[in-house]
Amino acid sequence: MMDYFDLQKYLTEGVERTVKDALRASAGNPRETAFMLRFAAASAAASKRREKAEKNGDHVPPFLIASITSSCNLHCAGCYSRCTGATADETPVKQLTGDEWGRIFSEADELGISFILLAGGEPLLRRDVIEAAGERQNILFPVFTNGTYIGQYLPIFDRRRNLLPVISVEGGKEATDKRRGDGVYDKLISGVGAMNEKSIIFGASVTVTTENLGEVTSDGFIGPLADLGCRVVFLVEYVPMDGEDEDLAPGDAEREKIKAAVSRLRERYPTTLFITFPGDEKDSEGCIAAGRGFFHINSHGGAEPCPFSPYSDISVRDLPLREALRSPLFTAIRGEGLLSGEHVGGCALYERRAEVERILAAEGR
Repeated sequence: MMDYFDLQKYLTEGVERTVKDALRASAGNPRETAFMLRFAAASAAASKRREKAEKNGDHVPPFLIASITSSCNLHCAGCYSRCTGATADETPVKQLTGDEWGRIFSEADELGISFILLAGGEPLLRRDVIEAAGERQNILFPVFTNGTYIGQYLPIFDRRRNLLPVISVEGGKEATDKRRGDGVYDKLISGVGAMNEKSIIFGASVTVTTENLGEVTSDGFIGPLADLGCRVVFLVEYVPMDGEDEDLAPGDAEREKIKAAVSRLRERYPTTLFITFPGDEKDSEGCIAAGRGFFHINSHGGAEPCPFSPYSDISVRDLPLREALRSPLFTAIRGEGLLSGEHVGGCALYERRAEVERILAAEGR
């Protein structure tokens, strides 16, 4: 099994490649290039802080996923967040405040975490948290949004270039509206056009299924997005949330197709960064959740292995972020080998949720 030293090197090199590719992607955009140059220096300094922590016995991952709200204005078919109960229609209570999130971002910066993915629910419903993130210029914040509120955030995205809007899209108009609701595609394309006019670089997040794999890796889909200023595409494997939709989850054959398609797309669109999740897990000897490469904080402060594994034994509302990384749950998951081996779809821990529940029960949670 890869030890922490090797894994740290693997992840650090991955961050360095991401920054290098992002610099290439921002070529021709002076404001983005200036930010990426500053961020490259900050990322290098963060890497040194993580290396120092490693020597002192603390493993700090370079990535964090933060679900900053449990509210959303859409009801997308197959939404994992609604399926797990993380997102609901009721008015959220006792969510972390903007000040609490600001404190978490500050601690992340001090620890050497370089990337914090903001998710929800719909993260753009939390303007206070978005503004707090914008102030942390040493951290790059991809903001995963359904795109329906982009117009209200153009001044913030234009001013704070460490906020990278990532629009969720399922393919063309038919596929997107089928999953996300009538009229959603037109709204997000309108927002994309507005960002393009202000030269705001943005990204796209695509849930890849056995049904849309061909469309979302085609030139007909990627080309127009790249022309509008899309400089990063996240291809996320669909995670089956019940026994009725496992046929939508990419298997080994589909993963090979994704790998080949991404190789072609990287050559065809050199100014766009393509990131697959989970990608080739063999490179990191399994899933990198539970603190190996990232972990998740839910809207109420619970530190979880992954958004698809919504279990927690520690809250960052009560403890510093450094303590959350020492979670007994995370330690047990890594130690018992739950992050490696074959699984269906994009999440090893979702498939092994009974084993995660067993660990929590043993803790008395």
